[in-house]
Amino acid sequence: MLIGEFHHNLDSKSRLMIPSKLANELGCEVILARGFEHCLLVYPKAKWEEVVSKFAENPITKSDTRKFMRILLSGATFCRFDSQNRICIPSVLKDYAGINKEVAVLGLDDHLEIWDESSYRAFLDENLEYFSEIAEKIYE
Repeated sequence: MLIGEFHHNLDSKSRLMIPSKLANELGCEVILARGFEHCLLVYPKAKWEEVVSKFAENPITKSDTRKFMRILLSGATFCRFDSQNRICIPSVLKDYAGINKEVAVLGLDDHLEIWDESSYRAFLDENLEYFSEIAEKIYE
C-alpha cells in the first residue's frame, strides 16, 4: 500500500527522488501520466495495464472515450528508477502539472500523485474544511 505525503525538489535535470519505501512498493518500472486537477499519476506497470484496460472497454465510437484516452495516453511515459530512486519528469508533463521545482508526492493506495507544491497547498486550502462532507457523500 502506497501512503504518505512527501515534499521534494526537482533537480536541475528534472529528476525527482521518490522515497525508498514508495519506490520499493512500485517496482523498478513505472508509468508516469497526466492526472486529474493538474497533477501527475505514477503507477506500477502491472496496475497501469489494468487501469488502461478498463477504459479501453469503452467504445471508441464515443467522443468522450477518444478524448479521455488521448489525454491520458499521449503524455504517458515509461520510467525506470535510477540508483537513487529518481525518475525524470518530461517537460510536457512538468508543464501540464505546473511543476517548477518544489513538489508534493502523495501515496494513494495503488498509485502516487505528483503535484506542484503550491498547487497542492491550494487544493488543501480549498478542500480540507469539507473533508467530513466529502466523506459523507462518498459513503452514502
